[in-house]
Amino acid sequence: MNRPLPRWPLYLIASPAAVAVWSGWVGLGTLCGFGVVHPLPGIADGFHLNTAVTLPVGVEAYGAYALRAWLTPGVSETARRFARWSAVGSLALGMLGQVAYHVLSAAHATRAPWPVVVLVSCLPVVTLGFGAALTHLLRDIAAEDVPEPVSIPVLDDDAETVTPTVPEAVPTPTPEVAAETVARRARRRPGNAHARKAERKYAADLAEGRLPSLRAVMRDIGVGQDKARELRAHLASLATASGEVCHG
Repeated sequence: MNRPLPRWPLYLIASPAAVAVWSGWVGLGTLCGFGVVHPLPGIADGFHLNTAVTLPVGVEAYGAYALRAWLTPGVSETARRFARWSAVGSLALGMLGQVAYHVLSAAHATRAPWPVVVLVSCLPVVTLGFGAALTHLLRDIAAEDVPEPVSIPVLDDDAETVTPTVPEAVPTPTPEVAAETVARRARRRPGNAHARKAERKYAADLAEGRLPSLRAVMRDIGVGQDKARELRAHLASLATASGEVCHG
């Protein structure tokens, strides 16, 4: 069994990088006009805040947030794509910010050129918009994470039509027998490897009339949203076929 890698080297790597990034953004913000403000005049006159800290907090925090969303299994393809490009863009923007500060500092500049001021001034608003957009995209998949009952068609004796019924409304075999039926079909089926893995994983659930959620399929099988939809539809058809065998 492989042991997980320790996390302490990450803190060792991140600590000097965080100090350098923080000081660079604060210094660049100061050159661009960010400074001490009193955000609560008339309420707390003694409270003041240096707005230069908004740059490292906003830009670098969003970069880490988007990077995690990009690399987390089970994220929808749309959210993953948005997170990937925005994470790369955020990291690239962070490097440009560090370069701009050190170039200006080496030149002993007391203020940044106006194009740099314009760009840096827009960063808090841009990070807010990107963060809100990514959060909404990540929540789209959560709305689909609701298990749905499997409707098992039962053929009427005196009719040729198929009447869908809820699993609880029809007699069901014991979970052990139904699970063995689904597992036996999975062993015989020469289909896709992901489909066979899903059939084995959810054999017991399908036997009891429970269809796994889309998020569960993406997490357990390790596939994207589109593939998970196909696998979920395949599992529903397998549950239907198993119901016909058990009730036929």
